[in-house]
Amino acid sequence: MANKLRYTLMLRVYGEEKIFGPGIAELMERVDETHSLRKATMDMGMAYSKAWRIVKTAENALGFPLLDSAAGGKDGGGAKLTERGRRFLTAYRTFESVVHAYADKAFEELFGEDSD
Repeated sequence: MANKLRYTLMLRVYGEEKIFGPGIAELMERVDETHSLRKATMDMGMAYSKAWRIVKTAENALGFPLLDSAAGGKDGGGAKLTERGRRFLTAYRTFESVVHAYADKAFEELFGEDSD
């Protein structure tokens, strides 16, 4: 019996360079859950400096902040998504879902068992 075919699809948003994709989307979702960029990076096994670089590159290209952050100290600091950042993340995840649904349908039509 032949292996069942499958595909992978990874969506990234580009300007002049890569701006946004699955990695930064996951990072933002984890910041939203943990209220901490440092905790989010630890959960993902990502260097904190790399996370800041990714976020700042995206913010510069998009022209608006994705995260609001406060430095640590006696109150502990923290991070949260800006309203525009949340809307952009939601739009990206919705786009991703729509494209995947279309791709799943097209893949089945073109490569499914009923295709001869």
